[in-house]
Amino acid sequence: MDYQKLLDISDDWLKYAIRLNLEDEPKDDLVEIRNAALADSRIKRNLADIANFHGIPVTNHKNPDLPIQKLLFLLDLGFDAKVPEIKTAINEILQRRDERGVYQSMTNIPKHFGGAGEDVFSWCLCDAPLLLLALLKAGADYHKYIKPGVDYLASLCRDNGFPCAVSPELGKFRGPGKKDDCCPYATLIMADLMSHIPEYRDSRVAAFSVKALLNLWENSLDWHPYMFYMGSDFRKLKAPSLWYDIVGVAGVLSKYEFAREDPRFLEMINHIKSKQDKNGFFTPESVYLKLKDWDFGQKKAPSPYLTYLCYQIFKRLE
Repeated sequence: MDYQKLLDISDDWLKYAIRLNLEDEPKDDLVEIRNAALADSRIKRNLADIANFHGIPVTNHKNPDLPIQKLLFLLDLGFDAKVPEIKTAINEILQRRDERGVYQSMTNIPKHFGGAGEDVFSWCLCDAPLLLLALLKAGADYHKYIKPGVDYLASLCRDNGFPCAVSPELGKFRGPGKKDDCCPYATLIMADLMSHIPEYRDSRVAAFSVKALLNLWENSLDWHPYMFYMGSDFRKLKAPSLWYDIVGVAGVLSKYEFAREDPRFLEMINHIKSKQDKNGFFTPESVYLKLKDWDFGQKKAPSPYLTYLCYQIFKRLE
């Protein structure tokens, strides 16, 4: 696929990602564009924010201001621990590991959601996999820093995906759903994590997770576990993929070869492709208001970054 049209309308930070991740250029050949990308004021702001990694308590997992979301955004673009702020963030994560090997976030569950309303280092199954994923993408030693936590979290899987689960520090807190239901978001991010790990990519746990997500799509009119819907809002194109929406779910499923021929997955792909304009670009249909400074923070014009996310999915299907 020719990505020149997309490159022509992209800022330097995205040009770097396109050339690295879509055109597969070696990192050593991209030093100049990488430096230009790191000079972007928005990238510099994100880097400054992640350096104080535990500075914002987790009170809402779909908050784009959370350092873990900004860290994953940067890592997904292709930046690594050679960037000082990313190295600092990784070191901050490594300092908060429980006896099971699971990493903790500064969390504050409000009292009206059943929490104590106090800041405490803990984990939920809807955030712990993201910390392990960040360590993996940053190149941390898998067997020393990542495998124990993955093994423990994977042990929580059931045949319908992953439940709502929390660390002991959060007591009896559980999300708004039936305890026997899967948590779609926890299942999604565990599937994402496992897709990057050879020993888990073809495991029964990964298969259960992928099938759970496909079943949720197939039964979207009737199944809404933990108030996660796959209705009209879910089907709107949105970036970045930090929550539960069609681009994010299709992006994770596309990483599994056995899912790519599934009719339910292909329905998602066809839905996304139906939104493509005559130039091959995609325009956001929903946005995070906090991200209005980015091309994906508006709904009036094509977004190079959203288009890049869609192209990444399509590339895996080639």
